Formats: sequence, C-alpha cells, structure tokens
Amino acid sequence: MGLFLIGILGLSCLSTSIFKQQNQALAQQYIQTIKHRNLVIDLGNGVKTSAQLTLPAVGEGPFPGVLLISGSGAVDKNETLGFVHKNGPKPTTPFWQIAQYLSERGFGVLRYDKRGVSANYTLDTNVWGNSTTNDLIQDSKKALNVLIQQPEVDPKRISIIGHSEGTLYAPRVAIDNSTKVKNIILMGALAQNPLTVVEYYQDVFLPTEYAAQVLDKNHTGLISIQQLATDHLLKNLLVPSSVLRTNNTKDITNTLAKAFGNSGYISIDKQLKPLLIKGYGNITAFNLLKCNTLVICPILWRSLSSMIPNLSIIGNVSKSTGILILNGENDSQTPVQQAFLLQQRLTEVNHPDHTLITYPNLGHVFYPSSQWSTGIGPIQEYVLADLYAWLEAHSGLSHSYVTTASTIGENTSSLNTNMTSPGSSSKR
Repeated sequence: MGLFLIGILGLSCLSTSIFKQQNQALAQQYIQTIKHRNLVIDLGNGVKTSAQLTLPAVGEGPFPGVLLISGSGAVDKNETLGFVHKNGPKPTTPFWQIAQYLSERGFGVLRYDKRGVSANYTLDTNVWGNSTTNDLIQDSKKALNVLIQQPEVDPKRISIIGHSEGTLYAPRVAIDNSTKVKNIILMGALAQNPLTVVEYYQDVFLPTEYAAQVLDKNHTGLISIQQLATDHLLKNLLVPSSVLRTNNTKDITNTLAKAFGNSGYISIDKQLKPLLIKGYGNITAFNLLKCNTLVICPILWRSLSSMIPNLSIIGNVSKSTGILILNGENDSQTPVQQAFLLQQRLTEVNHPDHTLITYPNLGHVFYPSSQWSTGIGPIQEYVLADLYAWLEAHSGLSHSYVTTASTIGENTSSLNTNMTSPGSSSKR
C-alpha cells in the first residue's frame, strides 16, 4: 500500500509540473511582440490598395523603417504562395515572415497588396491586366512616402527590400529618392533583361539542361516519352493543365506521343528544345487580349522587356546607400549568376558599401531546393538572421556587421562584401 501511495503522489507531482510547463509554453506563444496598423494607399486614378504597418510592441519609436516590394505575379502584401483554404495547410508567406521577424527586433515594416490584387488572389482584372512596370514603380514610391509619414518611423533610416521582380523596382525607387532611402536589399536578384534572358533561362535553358543531365542517363541525346510522362518537372511544361489534372499517365503519354510522334523517344535538341522555345514564345507574347491570369500579363511583359536592365542602372545608386544582395545558389528563377553580375558591377563602380551573400542548397524563396525547381516553404532562419544583422548595422542600431553563427556548417553562406563605412566590419 505504501509503495502504491508513493507512486500515485509521485505521478501527481510530475503531472502537475508537466501541466505547468505546457501552459507556460502555450502562454508564451500569445505574448504580444509586435503591433500593426492596417492602411489604405491611394495609388492614383481611383486605384487603392491595402497595406499593413507592423511595429515593435514596446516603445514609441521612431523606429527604422523597411518597405517590402514583392515579386512577380498577382501577389498580396504577404507575398502568399498558394491559396488559403479553410481547412488546408497554411501557405508560405515570405513577406509576412520578414515583417514579423524585423518588427520583433525593432523595425517598422510596411507591406502592401499589388495593384488590383487582394486577399486569396482576388483580382480586379482591369487594374491588374493593364499594369505596367511604371505603374509598379510609382506604386512603390507612393508606399515609400506612406511609410515615411508614419509617426513611429524615422524618415532618416529607411530601407527597401525587393524580392524577385521587386529587385527591378527597389534600385529605381532608391535612385529617385536618394535622400530618403538609406539602404536597399535585393533578394533573388535580377541583373539582365527579365524577358529575353531570365525567362528564357527558366523556360528553355534550364529544362533542356535537366533533360540532358538527369533524364538522358546514357548520354544519347534522347529521352523516352515514358520518362517524360512520369517526370513532374518536364510534363508540367509540356502537357496542358486540363490533361495534367486527370493525373492519368496513359492520357499524359498519349498527349506527348501526339506532340512528338510515336517512336517512343524524343531528341532533346531537335524536338524538345524547339517545343520549349515555342512555349516560351506563348508565355511572353505581347497580345493585348484581356488578361485575367495570376501571372505576368502581356502588357506587363511588354514593359518588362523594354526596361533598362538593372545591370545598367545599379551603378547609379547613391554611394551613400548601402546595398545587400541575397541569393540562393539553387535559385531556378533568378539564377545566382544574376547576383554575381550585380556584385561585379558594384565593384567596378567602386560602390563603397555593398554585400553579396549566397546560400548553398536554397532556392528562390530561400527554402531548400534542387537546382532544377523551387522548393516552397518558410524562409530559413539563418537567412532572416543575416538580413537582420546587416540591417541592424546599417540602421544605426549597432556598429558592426557580423554574419550569424547559424550559417556555420552545411548552411554556411558565401559572403562577398565591400564595406568602407566608418565603424563597419565584416566577419565570418
């Protein structure tokens, strides 16, 4: 009996201790670390868009401010990747993640829906379908002015973060507002023409290389239709979505056989590559049909193709503006070579404060990816830590820039930096 009672009492105490620990851990999740204010930005000509400013929960500021400029497609202020379903998995939201991370650590961060876009990819097709690069640049400038006007934000410590297509706009906003913008950060950077160079790389060069290096194991220059029918990457480029949705291998095989012939094998150079080039042409066609797609519309494609490349304008960014470039080394959308070209140009013009960090094994959204396709998931913590460390040093919150210890080992970032600002240093 005594042993039994001791056992019960011991279990009771242990259970109470565990219960308290669980409650404490649960409660910590609800401790408020940031606050936010919803805003509406007037973009002109009757077009308005929703925005949100996040701020540290403690203190009145003024805090250093950060403006987020999103990548391509009809994306909302969170840069949501995927639809929000009531009972489905939570989609990846890179800009929400960045805003949360930076505001928890002392920054005011403004992010906004692209023109014509609202939550869960709801579109005003007239506004979105007629958007141009000039519209998107002007929208970024208006958002910048809204951020500067917020009473909690220090107008002398403003940084801009652009992701993907947003890296085309961030330098231009900084060049035209050199007295307002202290720093720019380019994540998944574009250096060359986004249509003739980068989109061609995505649609033609990369899948052709994939076919040659991965599928053509015997180096014959041929791949089988059967291989294509079961290969997730290539079949998505070659088979209509109406057929893909059936998930019927026989239907997919028949569709490919109809396109390539019934020999059972396809020449990579003579058959696959020409078809990919044709698909690239269809994607980038400058027709003026009404656009209700979530991706880049024809009018925007036309204006993107005529833009002066970043490589030609990055040298015009003020010498007093700090520049940070972050890129995944497995980025299949804005390949890391684009970041290298920008770094070379900034070195050539002797820009006094620029840093490039590249990340092995990470893709376009800074999540583990193969070199052939983009993995979708949250930005890795060590990337956010590097982003914060650089911004902290460049926003008057500290006097040195040190890459985080979390990048040691298999996650090690590759750092190339040129920093001559007083008090600045760079360490590995």
